[in-house]
Amino acid sequence: MLSKNTVKFIKSLHQKKYRSEHSKFFVEGEKSVVEVLSSDFKTDLLIATDSFLDKNHTLISKSKIEVIQATQKQLESLGQYQSNDSALAVVRMKDNQGFIPSNDELILALDDVRDPGNLGTIIRIADWYGIKNLVFSQQTADFYNPKVIQSTMGSFTRVNFFYSDLEEVLKSWNLPVYGAFLEGENIHKLSKVEPGVILMGNESKGISQEVGELVTQKITIPAFGSAESLNVAIATAVFCDNFKRLIS
Repeated sequence: MLSKNTVKFIKSLHQKKYRSEHSKFFVEGEKSVVEVLSSDFKTDLLIATDSFLDKNHTLISKSKIEVIQATQKQLESLGQYQSNDSALAVVRMKDNQGFIPSNDELILALDDVRDPGNLGTIIRIADWYGIKNLVFSQQTADFYNPKVIQSTMGSFTRVNFFYSDLEEVLKSWNLPVYGAFLEGENIHKLSKVEPGVILMGNESKGISQEVGELVTQKITIPAFGSAESLNVAIATAVFCDNFKRLIS
């Protein structure tokens, strides 16, 4: 049975303060919940409809987690989905641990990307292009924000990430850093790039001056129309597509 205390706890996870305090977040919707149950994330609680439990009985039994049956109406009152006839899971956050990059991979770095929808879409793009490692500035949106998780469509389970001081990290890695700048080199005219870091900046201000000083090559996406700028997630997709083509 879904208790009042459980309802109160899950609703508190809508706020970053309480997600950080409990080191937990929630995932909702059939696809994302199945993804997280199949991943290396640790799920503490599953609240689901009878149909979801029946359909995913084998997976759930392997997970050995607490399960509470609920109605569609109850699920919709807990999360952010207007329609959820499947499940919601309470999941433990991962430790904020850095990684040691290899010399043959592309890494994605985000400098102060604030919009949760943009962050979620960028994570999904990284997953599509096989970019496994991401690093975020401390000012970048919260990875565990429900809107971020929702926007990734399950891709959040297949990337490694950590938050840090980008200046320190980029200096320590000593890798090529390709930054997105309006005054950069035309990305379509690049003949070859080496594996390294693709650096994307804030939605309105771009890459900060301090981090920008570590960029080894400034690159731009040429405009053919009159739009002032590209959405940062769209620009990230263009960078990833071109870099994957050039490196491959």
